[in-house]
Amino acid sequence: MTISNNIPGSVDSGADATSVRSAVHSLRDLTVQAVSELYEKYQDDLRAVRDQQRDFLRQRGKSMKAQLDDYEAEITYLLLREYRPETVVEIGTFYGWSTMWILSALRDNGVGHLYSFDIVDRVVTNVPADLSADRWTFTKGDVRETLGDVVDGADYLFIDADHGARFGRWYVENVFPVVRPGTPTSVHDVFHGRRPKPISEGSVLMKWLVEKNKSFFTPSAAKAPEVIEYLSKTKKELRLDTPVRESRHNPMVFFTL
Repeated sequence: MTISNNIPGSVDSGADATSVRSAVHSLRDLTVQAVSELYEKYQDDLRAVRDQQRDFLRQRGKSMKAQLDDYEAEITYLLLREYRPETVVEIGTFYGWSTMWILSALRDNGVGHLYSFDIVDRVVTNVPADLSADRWTFTKGDVRETLGDVVDGADYLFIDADHGARFGRWYVENVFPVVRPGTPTSVHDVFHGRRPKPISEGSVLMKWLVEKNKSFFTPSAAKAPEVIEYLSKTKKELRLDTPVRESRHNPMVFFTL
């Protein structure tokens, strides 16, 4: 597959990565080209996980409220496959859609443990036992009280919880400083439009990224339609374009602490 080099990946920085591995391991200059190459590299495993998730949705129907859209779920899976983290921390599970994608990546890597936190425990009845196996620990309660020190050793941080500005300020001030510098991080529900909603978690996060001079990658259709256009062509060429979920929202951002 031919991959062109004229589509920006890190939408605000426009920087180019020198290789897929360096881009993925830092996420500082992650490009759409690097993500496209990951689609190609892991296409067979990704196809199997997509079929797994599609079947799960079909079986559960409306009892499973999936939050991540296809692009952000797949990119999360691909980055986890390439990065091969030993410890993943997930703040916010809801019904467990993101949890299943993360656990699928850890299963396919053959290494890694996921620590998930949420104030509700719907995820426990949704995640299949063979997928959670011995690679998952779930803690119910307010993460501001239950997180403990596991996040200190996180190799990947995933946040999709309360989307208010107060919660955003909490993790920016209390979680980010204790996570190791260079840790790949993703936050959901940031770009519902070209800009984050005022007085929201997204606006707090974007202010922090600007202050810290950190670039980010997003597959948001509202913020970066050129990324979606590029990756949709990649997926079509690889025959990965049949939707798992019928949605094109994708407001997640990926960056490095």
